[in-house]
Amino acid sequence: MNDTSTTAGAVADRRQLAATIDHTLLQPDATAADIERVCDEAIEHRFAAVCVNSRWIQRVARRLGGTASQPCSVVGFPLGASVPAAVADETRRAIDAGAREIDMVLSIGDALAGDWQAVSEGIATVHTACYGVPLKVILETCLLDDAQKRRACEICRDLGVAFVKTSTGFSSGGATLDDVRLMRESVGPEMGVKASGGIRDRETALAMLEAGATRLGCSAGVAIVSGGAGEGGY
Repeated sequence: MNDTSTTAGAVADRRQLAATIDHTLLQPDATAADIERVCDEAIEHRFAAVCVNSRWIQRVARRLGGTASQPCSVVGFPLGASVPAAVADETRRAIDAGAREIDMVLSIGDALAGDWQAVSEGIATVHTACYGVPLKVILETCLLDDAQKRRACEICRDLGVAFVKTSTGFSSGGATLDDVRLMRESVGPEMGVKASGGIRDRETALAMLEAGATRLGCSAGVAIVSGGAGEGGY
């Protein structure tokens, strides 16, 4: 009886962890077969979402239809240097193709220059294009100081976006516990916080959730829920 109870508890815990993970494949050399594999893994483990470049979102939406996992598209990715109207157009196209969550990169250059009006207007333009589909805004925290991170979080909170997110996984650093704590403090208890970049094992994943994250962006989702360790930068 004790063995059965322990096993059931472990399965329940694994499922709860899986439900926080955006299973992610954003590499430029991803093939259709790779995308199908990630979708199959997400269905098997009941991950929250499959996060891909917009090129693949229609395929992902078809494959995930009727399952627990949502199709998620990145837009304006990974540089945060596109014209907001172009990112909004990519957003609308991704949603038309089946995206049910959108992850955008804020204008990093504007944030570094202190042009917070431009940052806010860019996010608002994409948020409007989402038409109610949840928007996650990537801060690229490794490039910002703490004051800039707080200001970006406050803008996102005031605009009513669904999540703030740490990282693209394509810059000089990924999620840190300190950044997750800072973001949670900045947006308050209700808004989503997504930690992404460098989360490759269960211990790190659980620590990010303990620090205040409510969603995890990982390419190593299968390893994380299985108790192993993944490789790669995301």
